[in-house]
Amino acid sequence: MQQSSSFKPTLKTRLGSFFLQSKRVWLLLKKPSMEEFKSIAAVSAVGILALGAVGFIISDIMKLFGGLF
Repeated sequence: MQQSSSFKPTLKTRLGSFFLQSKRVWLLLKKPSMEEFKSIAAVSAVGILALGAVGFIISDIMKLFGGLF
């Protein structure tokens, strides 16, 4: 009979691996330029406004049809 070697990493090895991966990502990060920041902020604002508009329209429809919903 074969025994499967099921190696379960300890908390210490999992945390160590997590920190190594996080360090790799951290080293690749860069501060966005002002142009990048403005474009990201504009896209985010449009998304928030779109969600607000959808919510407002749904609210008005529910008020219009009153007790049906």
